[in-house]
Amino acid sequence: MAKAHIIQKDQPFNQVDIDPITLDIIESALRNARFEMDTVLFRTAISPGIREQHDEFPLIADREGRMVVGQFGSFISGFLDSYEGTIEEGDVILLSDPYKCAGAISHANDWLVLQPIFHGGRLVGWAAMLGHMTDVGGKVPGSLPTDATSIFEEGVIIPPVKLYRRGVMQEEVQTVILNQVRLPHWNRSDLNGIVAACRTAERRVIEMCDRFGVDTFVGALDAALERNRRAMAELIKRTIPEEELSFEDYICDDGRGFGPYKLKCTMRREGERVMVDWTGTDPQSASSINFYLNENMFKMFFGIYMIMVFDPQILYNDGFYPLVEVKIPEGTLLKPRYPAALSCRTHGLGRVFDVLGGLLGQRQPEFLNAAGFSSSPHLMYSGYDSKGDWYQLYQIGFGGIPGRPVGDGPDGHSLWPSFSNVPNEFLEAYFPLRIERYETVPDSGGPGLHRGGNGIDVVYCFLAEGEISIHDDRWFTYPWGVNGGLPGARSKKILIRTDGSTESVPSKCDHVRVHPNDLLHYVTWGGGGWGDPLMRDPALVAKEIERGLVTIAGARRYGVVVEPDGGLNESATGKLRAQMKSQRGQSAVFNYGPPLSELRARCLEETGLPAPQPPIFSR
Repeated sequence: MAKAHIIQKDQPFNQVDIDPITLDIIESALRNARFEMDTVLFRTAISPGIREQHDEFPLIADREGRMVVGQFGSFISGFLDSYEGTIEEGDVILLSDPYKCAGAISHANDWLVLQPIFHGGRLVGWAAMLGHMTDVGGKVPGSLPTDATSIFEEGVIIPPVKLYRRGVMQEEVQTVILNQVRLPHWNRSDLNGIVAACRTAERRVIEMCDRFGVDTFVGALDAALERNRRAMAELIKRTIPEEELSFEDYICDDGRGFGPYKLKCTMRREGERVMVDWTGTDPQSASSINFYLNENMFKMFFGIYMIMVFDPQILYNDGFYPLVEVKIPEGTLLKPRYPAALSCRTHGLGRVFDVLGGLLGQRQPEFLNAAGFSSSPHLMYSGYDSKGDWYQLYQIGFGGIPGRPVGDGPDGHSLWPSFSNVPNEFLEAYFPLRIERYETVPDSGGPGLHRGGNGIDVVYCFLAEGEISIHDDRWFTYPWGVNGGLPGARSKKILIRTDGSTESVPSKCDHVRVHPNDLLHYVTWGGGGWGDPLMRDPALVAKEIERGLVTIAGARRYGVVVEPDGGLNESATGKLRAQMKSQRGQSAVFNYGPPLSELRARCLEETGLPAPQPPIFSR
């Protein structure tokens, strides 16, 4: 039962019947309000991570905190279950401590704002939004230290605190918080934008209450949640088997020389309910790759995947949560014990989606996605420019989306559907660097009937003394292919010094010094392929050679022979495909690439980096 005490009029809502047309109108209005929240923030934030890349997640929830529209699932129930204060009209709560909200946010860089929405003195809903702050203090610029062993090394940690109390700004609270960060003017602007976005949602909700009546509005939220529950119950019944399914995948390393770390999930259906169990996941890491996975957040991941694969017309919200039971053992990578470090949790967060894909597609392989760009690779670059001013860049990289039942994976795309890249012109205008190259990497997408998306090679030329941090994954294990598709290529980072020497840079590292005119090749990984590569149209493969997406040598993995002038050799293609079919065995549903033992043996030769050592608890 929630500990938070809500101060409101003691007047119950009247139950009313909601007709389908009214429900559709209110749902559409809520969707529009949710996207208006995004627009308000994008136009007022300063940091490129939010302003340009859209690293933020809004929601509008009912009075119990259940998300009705949004992107990332409700953050509110975890807060309500642990907050012991009062909630009053005009309050705005700020927090960034994952351990004070049961993992509703998962590292201290995410600042979460929650605003109760009142109408006539009664709570009718919530607006909430989190945004990733470029810096929150701590031991490294960007506040994502790879070698952190506790959350205390990762910057300011904000417990649930009232930023506004009954409508009055608490200036001292903001002053104390901003004193801990390296870019206080950025944080202030981004935070004000998040608050403004939540106030926008508040205005729209109040307008709907005035237009339709508060009882109708509250009833419509209940009806939208119930409609989602009914739809998801039918999807679950049709697609999730009663027999137990299991799948596992890996985070390559922890940045301290150990790995890979296993994530394992088991799933089965009991009636209309799904039982999901993460038992078998490795114990928590001593480094910062732990991902404190909130059970409700995982339910939203599950729901989004189910809806997007099987019925995208369903409005995803929290209505189906009672249909999913989630078990995450304490002390594991996905539920670390306080005060475990959490700052670099993005790799576990992304890998959860690969595990979900591997689980949910086993019964119906035709609906499987391959493994793809399941992370958010980070580059941080900071120092003092020629004028003596501090600069600090936080940027998310993109890569190959997996091959899918419906077609090829996009090249150089984001895992998150609403993210966009930072324009190169923006980077060159505001930071001491130059983008020498921004292009897809041919052949990095896994071959298949539907090709995995290619990764990208961004070449940064640094123009000022500084240091970089890199947070990436899939440099050791491969993004797997499915249904006969082959794995995508792995990531790599190459630093070319001004004297011509080259260095292979680890995928997770801090405090790498760079000098004017040093070049960094930031190469991301490709998506796995879907389906038999020998079934792909040879003319399409030839066209992709022309477009620079596949090489002539890479075309042979599809059994396609293309002449040096780009012409398709149909006779040689037929012979090569017949030969490849006769030599290969039965295709497995999943193609993970070489086994871990073989990867370890040849890691240094292939990547320029030593293989990670097995963690002390490994099998």
